[in-house]
Amino acid sequence: MNILRQMGLAAILSLLLSFSPLVMAVAYVIRPSERRLALMRPLSQVGLFAALAGTAIGLINSLVSLSSRGFDPESLKIGAVGSAEALVALAVGFGCLTVAWLLVAAGMGRQRG
Repeated sequence: MNILRQMGLAAILSLLLSFSPLVMAVAYVIRPSERRLALMRPLSQVGLFAALAGTAIGLINSLVSLSSRGFDPESLKIGAVGSAEALVALAVGFGCLTVAWLLVAAGMGRQRG
């Protein structure tokens, strides 16, 4: 839980939005319907854009912090860690989308079978 306290509002929001297609995919695989399938495309875009925005905001914050500290070796190390943390939003978003679409494929198999 300590990591959630250190995250900013934008990072938390981008991670929550990245889970939205996964939640819909679980609902779809449990009870497949055309309505739920139709919602997957816009929710997938929400997840993708949230992941990209979270990463962009994280990289912006890392670069701003780095520029204010200078470019000594310790600051570069901190900047590298900040940049790596910024990529977490992208990894979570793409991971959620991958699992979500695998669930949709399973749900489509159930719907047709």
